[in-house]
Amino acid sequence: MKIIDLDDANKPLYFLCLEDWSPEIRESGNRKSTWYDRMKNSGLRVKLAADDDGNIGGMIQYLPIEHTHVSGKGLFFIYCIWVHGYKEGRGDFQKKGLGSSLLKAAEEDARSSGAAGMAAWGLSLPFWMKASWFRKHGYRKADRDGMAVLLWKPFAENASPPEWIKRKKKPARVPGRVTVTSFVNGWCPAQNLAYERARRASEEFGEKVVFREVDTLDRNNLEEWGICDALYIDDAQVRTGPPPSYESIRKKIEKKVKKLK
Repeated sequence: MKIIDLDDANKPLYFLCLEDWSPEIRESGNRKSTWYDRMKNSGLRVKLAADDDGNIGGMIQYLPIEHTHVSGKGLFFIYCIWVHGYKEGRGDFQKKGLGSSLLKAAEEDARSSGAAGMAAWGLSLPFWMKASWFRKHGYRKADRDGMAVLLWKPFAENASPPEWIKRKKKPARVPGRVTVTSFVNGWCPAQNLAYERARRASEEFGEKVVFREVDTLDRNNLEEWGICDALYIDDAQVRTGPPPSYESIRKKIEKKVKKLK
């Protein structure tokens, strides 16, 4: 495998996170491409892992931390590393060292750009983006928010650790109606999918449901709420990783609607 920079030919595949075979991922709409267009001039970097025939098996995307939903200075932040692991489509590329190669290439790129270090997020549980995987590659914990661990690897002695931007408030209810609030940034199709399903489900109930979108790619909104991607029904947060089905979201909304007076 070789590591290459994202080019125009591979952008459609990148926007679908290498899952061009999946009808589900296409439900997420075009928010990923919109996010890319808005962030490419802020230093967004994308690298892909390709074999000799040009088949893409993995990707990494990272950005100067000042333009992300994480607080820090002089670092690059890794939004995600993804190595395709399904039998469908391009097949299973995992456990072949692609992730490590992508991480190494990104770190070398960040160093050459003058970054003081690299930051990433991971989960404390053994799922996608495992914090333990980053620790094996020399990263250490900088902050934590529930299962989400913020990790970093300093390149310079004067580097400062990053911090999560903490949640500052929750959505308020609208009296006499169910309130569905979607905070959406655009970087992750899984979160975009949750947004699209919640929007569609809300529309089914007409005036009984208020659907509100908060664009957290707008820095003012991010700072106001301290939330990047999340879904709330009234003031209760709905787990969105992995993205809940349309039917699941609709049932949650319907349950609330039935309790309206």
